[in-house]
Amino acid sequence: MSPDPLQRKLRHLPTGPGVYLMKDADGEILYVGKAKSLRSRVRSYFGAQAADSLKTRHMVPRIADVDTIVTDSEPEALMLENTLIKEHQPRFNVNLRDDKSYPYIKVTIQEPFPRVFVTRRLIPDGGRYFGPFTDVGRMRQALDVIKKVYTVRSCRYRLPEERPDRPCLDYHIGRCKAPCVDLQSENEYRAMTDEVVELLEGRTRRVAARLRDRMQAAAAALDFEEAGRIRDALGKLDALESRQKVVDVRGDDRDVIGLARDGAGGCLVVMRIREGKLLGRETVFLDGLEDQADGEILSAVATRHYAVQVEKLGENLPPEVLFPSEFEDRETLETLLRERSGRAVRTHVPQRGEKARLVELATRNAQHLLEEKVLMERTARTRAPDALYELQEELELQAVPRVIACFDISHTSGTETVGSCVVFEDGKPNKAEYRKFRVRGDWGNDDYASMHEVVTRYVRRRIEEELPLPDLLVIDGGKGQLSAARRALEEQEYAQQAVVGLAKREEEVFVPGREGAIHLSRRSAALQLLQRLRDEAHRFAVGYNRSLRSKRTVRSALADIPGVGPARQRALLRSFGSVRSIRAAEVDQIAAVQGIGPALARVIAERLATLDGDSSAA
Repeated sequence: MSPDPLQRKLRHLPTGPGVYLMKDADGEILYVGKAKSLRSRVRSYFGAQAADSLKTRHMVPRIADVDTIVTDSEPEALMLENTLIKEHQPRFNVNLRDDKSYPYIKVTIQEPFPRVFVTRRLIPDGGRYFGPFTDVGRMRQALDVIKKVYTVRSCRYRLPEERPDRPCLDYHIGRCKAPCVDLQSENEYRAMTDEVVELLEGRTRRVAARLRDRMQAAAAALDFEEAGRIRDALGKLDALESRQKVVDVRGDDRDVIGLARDGAGGCLVVMRIREGKLLGRETVFLDGLEDQADGEILSAVATRHYAVQVEKLGENLPPEVLFPSEFEDRETLETLLRERSGRAVRTHVPQRGEKARLVELATRNAQHLLEEKVLMERTARTRAPDALYELQEELELQAVPRVIACFDISHTSGTETVGSCVVFEDGKPNKAEYRKFRVRGDWGNDDYASMHEVVTRYVRRRIEEELPLPDLLVIDGGKGQLSAARRALEEQEYAQQAVVGLAKREEEVFVPGREGAIHLSRRSAALQLLQRLRDEAHRFAVGYNRSLRSKRTVRSALADIPGVGPARQRALLRSFGSVRSIRAAEVDQIAAVQGIGPALARVIAERLATLDGDSSAA
């Protein structure tokens, strides 16, 4: 849509409450929002003050169209906004990343003979849901108490329409009183399930008092088996209650909200307190917060959270919800909760006293969970492989060797002597840190002297560039090569640098100051890592040596031919690529190269024909 139609649409937006959908040129929904007045809210995105928001600065240039849906009231707009965000997952809305499906305990109170079971699906069918339970152990403990104390049926008959011919095994072992065949009345069964609901609501004291009365009555009637069963159930109930006594205030029911944020991420915690006891904690991790104020985040997340609650849980909502700060839609949310639950639900931002302390506790929980999540994500990304921890332990290193450099020397009968340094970070090659050295010393095949030079040059370069040395240096060779490297480190005043030698024959690891070699298991991940390092350093050194040797062979093969100077050598190699290709070419093909005539071409062909295969490989 061109800017003109968009501006015309903005001028004729409705003034009542509703929901607006920002779309890009492809029709993709960028953002879903709600408003008391659609016209003023949507227009505000295109005003001067909108530039103060990072989100708006990024979103507005992409807006090509705006759709609006008018509702009768703000609470209806709130519910519709939640539905549309869940359906479309717009890019610029706050993203609720925690999509785990936690279990609930469901009591089918809409049935004449209710059942109690665990479910992860919330269906608005009139049943009561308790949860979600992030602590599954506590949920199992609550179910265990229910089974011990109450004879709730476990069958799936739709009573009283569907009836079996006779009671099932649960009746015969005392776990059900068989309401399916009229051995228990509906009123008696309903009274029992009402107690189950009280227990799940956290009102354990009332339930415990009634159980004690029953236990004493059973004992007075000399029904010691029943009294013992109730006594055991009371013990489990006491254990359950002791775990709930995290917050002991005035015995009220309330939800307490805590919010923490770190950059674009955040965490919202809902502490569910019933009769002064903390029954559970719900956690929602957030993303896409950027520069949004706390009030905006609370408005987006809290309204969406409780929109789900009123859709699915209804009357299970507490009479009070405490928030850490004020936000725009708090009164609208309060109206929505009251209308959908059928009773008063008050939202409040406490400033002092016990309620403010509870909000602070919820906020500390949110901060802790967010820090823990960030730490775990960082650890998951950067945790060193197990081989490095094993290497640290076997070599008795002070730190985990995340960065390891390995050195090798290669030469051809004392000529073209080169050194290589390969670097592994967290057990993987970092080829950007690979280095190769052409040994300058004129000592032939003296590997010790060559290793001393290479390590010296490497360390000096790191010092000049103000870069740290790797956590561990590995020298390809035995005690002689290791001693040469140690001497180089000491001369550069890095005597404390961790360095080891790896001898090929027996795969022995030599550590300075340690008598004898370390023999790691052939299956050891630490030894396998050292072998990969050594093999990579050897490959890199041999490759460099072969490259120098080939260049020398090429130079000598062409330079020895009379009349072929540096310029003609370069022209020939540009045309044919290698001495071998020149040797295989016809005389007229060689003569066609600029600067090479027929006579010189015949000389070149005759000279190269006398070379052996190895000499012509380049």
